[in-house]
Amino acid sequence: MVALTLEKVGATYGRRVVLSDVSTGMLRGGGLTAVIGPNAAGKSTLFKRIAGLAAGPGLVQLSDTAKGPEAICYMPQDTGANAVLTVYESVLLSAKQGSGWKVKDEELAEIDRVLSALRIDDLAFRGLGELSGGQRQLVSIAQALVRKPEVLLMDEPTSALDLFRQIEVLGFMKRLSAQSGMAVLIALHDLNHALRYCDDTIVISNGSVIASGPTSEVITAEMLKSVYRVEARVEACSLGRPVVIVDDSL
Repeated sequence: MVALTLEKVGATYGRRVVLSDVSTGMLRGGGLTAVIGPNAAGKSTLFKRIAGLAAGPGLVQLSDTAKGPEAICYMPQDTGANAVLTVYESVLLSAKQGSGWKVKDEELAEIDRVLSALRIDDLAFRGLGELSGGQRQLVSIAQALVRKPEVLLMDEPTSALDLFRQIEVLGFMKRLSAQSGMAVLIALHDLNHALRYCDDTIVISNGSVIASGPTSEVITAEMLKSVYRVEARVEACSLGRPVVIVDDSL
């Protein structure tokens, strides 16, 4: 099972430091880790730094069991997908990255399986330009999953989805990570989704880690007040799960 460790990781754009001294404990595969924080806190930059798409100091270390740099897959908020392609073609291109153009039967079967699992197989031969924002977001998830990463970085993967689809996708990712041993880091704005689905949580504010650890220990009234500037409580709902209840903004 793969593990990811960050040691004093930073990121710079030109001379501007946008991420500094980010360290975490060992993030093991088999579960979901939420990355939360205000807008422009540095969540996307952290993902780009882990994926090798941004420069900066520090160490991004994978366990010896990882298959190398290709073990990490980054799913950005804006995929910039070619609208001329069909859904199936775009997922196939993602699956074939760096592996030549000969298509094997098992690769086609894997694409079919992923599209079916995300319940978008009915979109397979529609053009990307015809899809809604939420549908394109589901296609982006399919493009990431067919690459079979060991570490998957998902930057706000549910932002364009309706509530039903958000719950469906996050539940699916939780089951998939447990079954495959994949380490999944998800940037989220909905803290109740983080409490419900994510084993661990990293809080980022102003380019630095404010807190990290088990989600129920990280998302607290004190953290919400200092990071998000809201008066809020974390209480157990009728099903026993913790939920955030916001009283007022400061």
